[in-house]
Amino acid sequence: MEQIIQNNSDFLFLYEAILSNPNGDPDQENKPRMDYDTRTNLVTDVRLKRYIREFLKQNGQEIFVDMEGDSKVGMDKRLENILVAIWDNDEAMKEIIGDEKLFNVYRNDVRQEDAEKTMKKLFNKKTENKEVNRAILTGLVKRRFADIRMFGSAFAVEGFNKALTGPIQLNWGYSLNEVYLVDSSTISSIMNEDSSTFGKDYRVKYSLLAFHGSVNKYAAQTTGLTETDLKTFREGLWNGISASPTRSKLNQYPKFFLELVYNEGYHNGHFGDLRNLIEARIQGEKKPQEVTQFTDLVLDFSHLEDILEGQAGTDKPLKEVIIRAAAGVTNPAQTWI
Repeated sequence: MEQIIQNNSDFLFLYEAILSNPNGDPDQENKPRMDYDTRTNLVTDVRLKRYIREFLKQNGQEIFVDMEGDSKVGMDKRLENILVAIWDNDEAMKEIIGDEKLFNVYRNDVRQEDAEKTMKKLFNKKTENKEVNRAILTGLVKRRFADIRMFGSAFAVEGFNKALTGPIQLNWGYSLNEVYLVDSSTISSIMNEDSSTFGKDYRVKYSLLAFHGSVNKYAAQTTGLTETDLKTFREGLWNGISASPTRSKLNQYPKFFLELVYNEGYHNGHFGDLRNLIEARIQGEKKPQEVTQFTDLVLDFSHLEDILEGQAGTDKPLKEVIIRAAAGVTNPAQTWI
């Protein structure tokens, strides 16, 4: 089995939204989430994780938190679907359980003559084989579900109750610029009636959104997050948004990613929330409501550069600095190390 990650890290991610709805608020007519006092556009961590899960699924990876239409697939159903396919496969179940003694308990005491009866015994909340169930759940997470290895989950399934803290954690994202909304009337035809309903389609003019997150090596010991998983997460973060081109999510593009990988002995948050170290200023004489594209702003990395300069090395906080910048974004890394 591949090695679990060995280092803590913090990361910063910026993406832009142009005439789109980055994260609709169902309690506000599905308007983009806003802090109207500061004209700040908001995006939940849940929305960003959904982009990444969709990217994982598109690329053939199994995910635990999945959707059927607009509804989540129930946890019990998701677990059962996997187990029904392998319940009588000794090699597969031994790999999942990961312990010879517990596998023998499963084979001799838990497994029944067919899948249905085996599932009934496994999902019995009064089961006497809780240790076996925990081993099955942990094994499935570590070997099957990339999203749980990344983000964790709280399981509330009969026989499988457990909470896993994800090693990858994200704050809500917020815009670095003041954001203004545009709306247009839309017509939704009701196909089985000779009438139409009118609604509003709310979008942001332009929003440069920033997320801060962390990767914790200690939580990774529980979920089994590997270096390959972490590389996949970075790809999903960068490509997942533009790879989900629904009507309201078109015109959203990644702009900048920075990850600070710490040496042994250094912990998450060593430099604080990285968003506090950058600034987006308006170019020229434009007013905030006139900002409609990335080139209307100037990204100022000077404070971040000052903080990070000379901080990399075996006797310093930083083991590695990972940067990815879109076209048009100046890569400031050369002055940091």
